[in-house]
Amino acid sequence: MTVSAIITAAGKNSRMRNDQISRNISVKNKLVLPFQNKTVLETTIDNALSSNVDECIVVLGHYSDEIKEVVFDNYKDSVKFIENNPVDVGLSVSLLNGLKNISSDFALCITGDQPTVSSETFNEMINVCKNSDNPEKTIAVLRRRKTGLLDTAEGLGMPFVVFKDNMIKYLENENDNLNPILRKIFGDGYTFYGIKEKNELELLNINHYDDYLKLLDSL
Repeated sequence: MTVSAIITAAGKNSRMRNDQISRNISVKNKLVLPFQNKTVLETTIDNALSSNVDECIVVLGHYSDEIKEVVFDNYKDSVKFIENNPVDVGLSVSLLNGLKNISSDFALCITGDQPTVSSETFNEMINVCKNSDNPEKTIAVLRRRKTGLLDTAEGLGMPFVVFKDNMIKYLENENDNLNPILRKIFGDGYTFYGIKEKNELELLNINHYDDYLKLLDSL
């Protein structure tokens, strides 16, 4: 079972930018904010590369120049960067573009603002999917509510591990967030396993500036 990591880093960053403007502080994309001696996105990439994946792809879109200026030179030999065209698309399109550019059968799908999710948790997702009765119709996802075999896909998002070809079919002709698509997949009889976090910080997404400050204070 080969696995590629896809990291989406193409969003508008609108909530973070609005928070920064309201606080009268320097406006920066959340993915290039400092985190553990690197940046948010670099830490996410490092954790993906440290997991059991065969390659890593980063999908850029909005503010791609700002992001590439920080991360490209450090990862040009270990990460493949692709860019959405057009730029103004939903998360589902970013993930679809990533899936179409990987060489593996399975994908570890991550958002760039998840630097706290450890390589151990990524590996647990990979192992659960790999060892399931039907890996091609199994999605192993970082839990939001329950762990183990799930009875709903409500509230779920990335990170998760999924069979590439099947996910592409669900994402084609969509331009949306991922949860409605995951709920549709669940309704079609796929098995969803909720993976327990190593610590509560793994469940934190950095959408607002207060999220970022909470994260720094917790380290």
